[in-house]
Amino acid sequence: MRLFARTGKRDERLVWSRDERLINNLAQMIPDARVVPLSTGAALIGPDSITDMLVSSISGSVPYGLVSLDPRIGEPDRSLAGLADAIQQSRIADRVGMITSPTAGFHRIIDLFVARRAVAEIRYQPIVELDTFEAAGYEALCRPSQLAGSITEVVEAAVACGRTVEIDRLISDLILARTAALDEPPHVSINVLPASLADPWFEAARFARHCRDLSVHPTLVTLECTEQQTAPDVDALARRVQRLRRQGFGFAIDDAGAGYASFALIAALRPTVIKIDAQIVRGLAHTDAKQALVEAFVGFARRIDARLVAEGIQTNADLDALKKLGVGYGQGYLLGRPQVCPQRTHRPRNRSHVAVVMGRRRTSLS
Repeated sequence: MRLFARTGKRDERLVWSRDERLINNLAQMIPDARVVPLSTGAALIGPDSITDMLVSSISGSVPYGLVSLDPRIGEPDRSLAGLADAIQQSRIADRVGMITSPTAGFHRIIDLFVARRAVAEIRYQPIVELDTFEAAGYEALCRPSQLAGSITEVVEAAVACGRTVEIDRLISDLILARTAALDEPPHVSINVLPASLADPWFEAARFARHCRDLSVHPTLVTLECTEQQTAPDVDALARRVQRLRRQGFGFAIDDAGAGYASFALIAALRPTVIKIDAQIVRGLAHTDAKQALVEAFVGFARRIDARLVAEGIQTNADLDALKKLGVGYGQGYLLGRPQVCPQRTHRPRNRSHVAVVMGRRRTSLS
């Protein structure tokens, strides 16, 4: 028997308390409500007429949590997310045995994100060819619902509790599905952690079939390896990257010059795209050392036939410096902010004659 059954009702509220008597007494007052026994306490799900005034009138000093269930989420995820919110709202989760290990808080962040995945936003930030100012593709960015925290918190929690593959699979599916629904699916970059590429779900032939099943051709997808993790077996990762490239996927190294994205790692993986870390790009126009590092990346990228993308471009001075140094592509708020739907034109500040146009392009990042 499922604890949280499907229901046709959309405007519902959930009450949780450790004291089952409070929940049972409340159920007697609300004929349409249903009680869900739990290993710790009980929950009651009923109409939106359940108010704090009503619950507090019979609760006395007994703590409880009362939340509205999100109608945009299907069951059982909707009730599970509401239960987690109600327990947190009661402010006694740490005193009822809900937190039993140092990673429990991280697991809760992941559980909330998974439960609320249907309302997560996918935003597209343009990656711009600096000579023509045409969009060569878009980095697809996941923005969780507010209760699930920021995407940085979700990724850090996944790393801390060993659930990175689960999160990368879920986010990849969200991005592919939302991209396929666009009138003209653009080239997209999807962030993944190194450990995920070792998972069978990301095996090259299988992942290519999965993309095609979702109506997104592999040549429209670049997998962007992020720097929150080191690659435990670089040789094995390089072989997986080669197989992905043979299926038509692009492969990018993110945050080059920072974290684990060293020249040695880049040389071993031979990516199709190298993305220079934003901390190197910011202030580039006025910093000789940063300019020398970017010059090294330009020569390195040419030797291995990779596209070079500068991240975090925010000023015209840095943009001009990057072009003079020979960087071919850029990304940042100056060139376009992340949007739910890729905009057809972007105008950098103080450069009204520059336009970034989405459409069929001669260049791409694959």
